[in-house]
Amino acid sequence: MAEKENLPEELENELDEDMAEEAAENTDDLDEADAASEYNDSAAQFADLEDALAEEKDKYLRLFAEYDNYRKRTAKEKTETYQNASVQCVEKLLPVLDSFERSLEAECTDENFKNGMNMIYNQFKNFLTQMNVSEIEALGAEFDPNIHNAIQQQDGTDYASNYVCAVFQKGYMLGDKLVRPAMVAVAV
Repeated sequence: MAEKENLPEELENELDEDMAEEAAENTDDLDEADAASEYNDSAAQFADLEDALAEEKDKYLRLFAEYDNYRKRTAKEKTETYQNASVQCVEKLLPVLDSFERSLEAECTDENFKNGMNMIYNQFKNFLTQMNVSEIEALGAEFDPNIHNAIQQQDGTDYASNYVCAVFQKGYMLGDKLVRPAMVAVAV
C-alpha cells in the first residue's frame, strides 16, 4: 500500500482494477468450487434418501403382503372351523334321524301318534335342508368310493356291475363336505 501512494494516479487506478479482477476471479473460482461441492453433497444426500425410501417401500410392501395373507388365512380357518363344527353337529344328529325313519316304518295303530311323528320328522328334515344337509343318492347310482362305503357285493341283481343295488344306511353331505358315507351293497 505504501508503494501505491508514490505511483501516479493512472497506474494507481490500473493496479486497483487488476487487483479487483484477481479478487473477482479468485471469488468466482471459490464460488464454483463451493457450488460443485455443495451439489455433490446434495446429490449424495438425495441418493441416500432415495435408497432409504426404496428400503422403506420394500418393507411396507412385504408387511402389506404378510397382512393380506394373514387375513385370507384366518378367514379360511374361520370358515373351516364353522363347517367342521357343523359337520360334527350333523353327524351327532344323524342317528336320531335314522331312528325316526325306522320308527315311521314300524306298524302303528294310533293314526294321531303316527301323524305327529311324521310332522316332527318333516320338521327335522326341513331343519337339515336349511342347514344345507343333503342325502346322498345311492340306490342305482354308480359306486363311488368317495361317498359310498361298500360292505357287500351281490350277484344276480337287476343292476349293472359296479352299481349300488342296496342301501343299508343313508349317506349325507353338508354342502360339498361328506358327513357320512352311504353303506351300500354293490352289484357284481
